[in-house]
Amino acid sequence: MAHKYPNILIHCIFSTKERRDLIPQEMLPRLWKYFAGVGRNHGISVLAAGGISNHSHLLIVLPSDMAVSKAIQVLKANSSRWLHEHGLDFSWQEGYGAFSVSSSNRDAVRDYIEHQPEHHKKRSYEAEFEAMLRKSGMGFDPKEAFG
Repeated sequence: MAHKYPNILIHCIFSTKERRDLIPQEMLPRLWKYFAGVGRNHGISVLAAGGISNHSHLLIVLPSDMAVSKAIQVLKANSSRWLHEHGLDFSWQEGYGAFSVSSSNRDAVRDYIEHQPEHHKKRSYEAEFEAMLRKSGMGFDPKEAFG
């Protein structure tokens, strides 16, 4: 086949350093737009961005020639620099979660990401992330995941 037709949807999750509340509420909408701009500049379509003051969720279309780790590194590095430029003492946690999403679940994941504040009235980032790991069947050590 001469052409590429990738449809690689990834739900990415990463937290702030030590999962501290480092992102001011008023910066969140601007950060979500910034992620979309960074994505555009690097060929990564950002379909949804959301989160709260201690973590971010992104639904991206991964380019066929880019590793997930590279896409997340680009998004985290650029957004961290942007937050620093806005006067914040800011760092993302080193790790991340990346979960494949089927096309049939795209809209549900987008809705979930866009309504993060409501979800976190009921459960913490740690509980949310652990549930996602368990649902995906990934083995993990809580000490390593949250250490």
